[in-house]
Amino acid sequence: MFFVIAAKKYPLYPVSMKKRMEFYFYQGMVALDVTGPLDVFNAADEILSRNGKEQEGYELTFSANTPGPIPTSSGLCFHADVCPGLEKADTLLVPGGMIAETASTDSDNIKAIQMAARKAKRIVSVCSGAFLLASAGILDDRRATTHWMVADRLAALYPNVHMEPDSIYVQDGTISTSAGVTAGIDLALALVEEDYGPSLAIEVARLLLLYRRRPGNQSQFSTTLAMQTKVGERFKPLVDWIETHLDQKLTVDLLAEKAHMSSRTFARIFPSETGMSPGRFIEQLRIDRARELLESGAEGLEQVARESGFGREERLRRAFQRRLGISPTQYRAHFIQGEHHDHRSYLRDTHL
Repeated sequence: MFFVIAAKKYPLYPVSMKKRMEFYFYQGMVALDVTGPLDVFNAADEILSRNGKEQEGYELTFSANTPGPIPTSSGLCFHADVCPGLEKADTLLVPGGMIAETASTDSDNIKAIQMAARKAKRIVSVCSGAFLLASAGILDDRRATTHWMVADRLAALYPNVHMEPDSIYVQDGTISTSAGVTAGIDLALALVEEDYGPSLAIEVARLLLLYRRRPGNQSQFSTTLAMQTKVGERFKPLVDWIETHLDQKLTVDLLAEKAHMSSRTFARIFPSETGMSPGRFIEQLRIDRARELLESGAEGLEQVARESGFGREERLRRAFQRRLGISPTQYRAHFIQGEHHDHRSYLRDTHL
């Protein structure tokens, strides 16, 4: 009894406070869904260690139903060391892949995830890994997101999940989900900030030459591709025409005329085939054009607003805030910082 009390007050060895991150592996997962977040947590661990905080950071573990080599969708093999849920984890992370929906019907996968989830403080999925969490019942009555290509499919299969298909990532209490592949890096940075504060998240992002992190409610950059996929052959010529006339006044009557339909028929059929009204569709195309202009270094926001079809800077700003969660100025700053940041001075500052 005396020894136990003394050990608590005067430990002979430093007590590790590292957060245990358990990555659950299954055959056919996407390698980047693992390596993206993995390198974020590893970089945070290295920076903390260099700053004299060796006992903080992350302990990275890899589990699978059958430990050993686990092939990814690209053929690259990862090695799982343990069975899932053997120890308590601060975070359980489930990657995605084209095979994720099929993997979510495997009872062994679901039992393993449920077992590990019961011992985890935080549960995370990357990309279509949300299928496995949903199948395990973890996303019931939760807000969630996934890759835009499979968001509708997940929503149809699991109506109790409150899908937010436009978001980069969604955090609902202790459950977090992210959009496609690289969005898992954004979510991992958000988790580092949650664990150790914004300063470390910034250091990690700078070390890995990333944005600090994109806001979770920022629209997925692939939204336009998703829209164009939904449009199909019927409206493809119209969309091609719209993209070259975004700076014009685009009314429903004009669009219907170009589509060789009556205004009433067009207003009914276009939303049913694209999933959004003509106005919302055009706004998204204009946002994408404005992003291209900002990324290419366009200086004046008034000019960007005119060329993208918003007309005025105020309309451009409101659309960015509503759809991306940031202002045009903040969006442009991401790219300016990425282009002009002197990584050599950062390496000197961190003694790498």
